Amino acid sequence: MEKIPFLSLEQAKNIIKEIPTPFHIYDEKGIRENARALNKAFSWNKGFKEYFAVKATPNPYLMKILQEEGCGMDCSSYTELMLCEACDISGSNIMFSSNVTPVEDMQKAYDLGAYINLDDYTHVEFIKKVCGVPKTIFCRYNPGGVFELGGSEDKVQVMDTPGDSKYGMTEEQMENAFIELKEAGAEEFGIHAFLASNTVSNEYYPELASILFKLAVRLHKKTGVHIKYINLSGGVGVDYKPEEPKSDIAYIGEGVRKKFEEILVPEGMGDISIFTELGRYMLAPYGSLIATAIHEKHIYKDYIGLDACAANLMRPAMYGSYHHISVLGKEDKPCDHKYDVTGGLCENNDKFAIDRMLPKIDIGDIIYIHDAGAHGFSMGYNYNGKLRSAEVLLKEDGSFELIRRAETPKDYFATFDFSNFKFN
Repeated sequence: MEKIPFLSLEQAKNIIKEIPTPFHIYDEKGIRENARALNKAFSWNKGFKEYFAVKATPNPYLMKILQEEGCGMDCSSYTELMLCEACDISGSNIMFSSNVTPVEDMQKAYDLGAYINLDDYTHVEFIKKVCGVPKTIFCRYNPGGVFELGGSEDKVQVMDTPGDSKYGMTEEQMENAFIELKEAGAEEFGIHAFLASNTVSNEYYPELASILFKLAVRLHKKTGVHIKYINLSGGVGVDYKPEEPKSDIAYIGEGVRKKFEEILVPEGMGDISIFTELGRYMLAPYGSLIATAIHEKHIYKDYIGLDACAANLMRPAMYGSYHHISVLGKEDKPCDHKYDVTGGLCENNDKFAIDRMLPKIDIGDIIYIHDAGAHGFSMGYNYNGKLRSAEVLLKEDGSFELIRRAETPKDYFATFDFSNFKFN
């Protein structure tokens, strides 16, 4: 399937007059439409709520857009909780899911009235000592082993290995945790699990739902607690490559509904609310990294150097991840040149693409790197003294707004203390 930029060359040039490249830009229209499609897909569940994974793109402007579309926020750290507080997001509109949790983080989540999701059995005693047990509490489940999809051996798809994951509790630990938390005052319980990342199989959520729904039935029968919420977390993926299938959220929502009707309703547990914690799915396709070609090199290979680098988008360097690339204004030109597209870091893995077939790129061309709206800016860093880029919002009416300025050298030096230095 062809990938089409949501930004035209003319629009990009207009923005660059005020905000130089590189910068990340987000499509408000696409974000809102996607959030509405998700809510529609799960509208059969009266208590459904999406908790956007703040770690994916922690920007208050984007968080407010999602809040306006009915989303809550999934946080995993003190600072993310503070960001929610700054956006006037609190209470049950926050899901706090952390691990190796510091005291101050747990206390902050409690003070904000957030839903707290305990990652480890030891956190039962931990939360008792830190702040006390809230009336509503979640626990994170890890089934161990290997998570697979498919009905026959030749069609089995290994999705991930929960048994190697640091997250969650065993079923026995979940049972004991629920009993102890009930004794400590908890009245309503939630179950959470994350078993695979960036899956483009429409069967992932329904299969995960089946696992958690059956677990909920077992735990309810063993402990007698009122399980009110089941959080399917994240994992629904996006089609980074043009040839990859696109997740069908309507199909996924219907698949979860069928499992709900099949497993929970007959057990008298049809009042359970379904939550999701999507980050990548909510924003990745609706953000891009805009850069300018500033250098070309021809040795054993042909290289195009950008004014952006892995400090702006580290997924290709860190994971070998594919991000599609368009040359704005040359979308219809033949892709008859093979390039490594690189940044300027002193690291050989600082490459956005390797042996990528693209149109002929000239110095000054504007490069559009797709699907950078999640885990793009947020994973940035200052290696080599590189500065984090600006973030821009392309508004529904076609105008644009700077929603985070680019860092300056002053920002880079701000945390150093030179007071004891003597300079000649």
